[in-house]
Amino acid sequence: MNVLEEVKKYREYAVAMRREFHRHPELSWQETETAARIRRELDEMGIPYEEVVGTGTIATLKGKKDHPVIGLRCDIDALPIKEVKELPYRSENDGVMHACGHDGHISMLLTAAKVLSDHRDELNGTVKLIFQPAEEKTNGALKMLETGRVGHLDTVCGMHIFPFLDAGTISVDPGPRYTSAAFMNITIKGRSGHGAMPHYAVDPIYVGAKVVDALQSIASRETNAMDTVVVSICTFHSGTMANIFAETAELSGTVRTFNPELRKQLPGMIERIIKSTCEAYRADYEFDYYCDIPATINDEHCSEIAAGSVKKLLGEEGLVKYAGTPGGEDFSYFLERFPGVYAFVGCRNESKGCSYSLHHERFDLDEDALVNGAAFYVQYLLDAQEQF
Repeated sequence: MNVLEEVKKYREYAVAMRREFHRHPELSWQETETAARIRRELDEMGIPYEEVVGTGTIATLKGKKDHPVIGLRCDIDALPIKEVKELPYRSENDGVMHACGHDGHISMLLTAAKVLSDHRDELNGTVKLIFQPAEEKTNGALKMLETGRVGHLDTVCGMHIFPFLDAGTISVDPGPRYTSAAFMNITIKGRSGHGAMPHYAVDPIYVGAKVVDALQSIASRETNAMDTVVVSICTFHSGTMANIFAETAELSGTVRTFNPELRKQLPGMIERIIKSTCEAYRADYEFDYYCDIPATINDEHCSEIAAGSVKKLLGEEGLVKYAGTPGGEDFSYFLERFPGVYAFVGCRNESKGCSYSLHHERFDLDEDALVNGAAFYVQYLLDAQEQF
């Protein structure tokens, strides 16, 4: 089949679906209506599915053979952001917005499902359509996989609408796409006292400031300069009055790297610095390191297949390179278990006002990109079923 032409037949459907989901965004693990709408669409297509972890859905479309089994995944949750851009499909759930493009992801996978359903006789294996909740909480993928309901996949494909690439382009580079993403809470325990008499107190703000400064030595002095390492303290709270040392200071932050081995070492490196700094200034501490999701790393062979798929759809000029980015993506759990590819689907178009970053209150996408993303799902599936 001519995949791009087949998908273009459903362009209005793709746009309508995207706008419907955009009007009715739901937060992680609260995607009840979103899941119900997805399931109604699958019912109309005659594609059987099962409900997983509440708001997750796994639909299965069987071709002429059982194998290979190829997974196509999208995420479905929104963000706690108030939309400010005036649009005819503006969010009707105040304070919640699809500012990360997941409305487009759902639309693209449903559109791909329509095309695949129309051409079931051209499928040589089994397709699993995975609609995953709670990507923004970074635990939806793992919870779905832990149920065992995903089963074995010979390969898996995911994608993200990407406002850093022009609409009409797609990046499927091999290797790291997103860094690992971990978070930490640090409590510095000092001794309260009068601001005019610091010698009777242990100032947790001063100690916390030393900790913040010392942690930057991990990237500058303890790790290979060729490695991407980010250790960022993003919140710092202590005290209630201008002349009182508080008992504690509360800090939180995030840690990122592409290097899987370094990812394992970083918690110990961070705690060593916190511990020694606190000891130097007579303070104690508590350290909580959590939500440590792995880096998203594309399989080289799958990226090669995907590159061919993009060229078939968009030509040589449509395949672009993009360096990995220090965001986090729990599709990484799929890529830890199965060979696969994660694509960046360009959606930037300044002439349409679609140039804001992901997670921005004015984020919007060039809806022509929906056709490209849906077509890529289908083309990768068709190309991959010949390789596995």
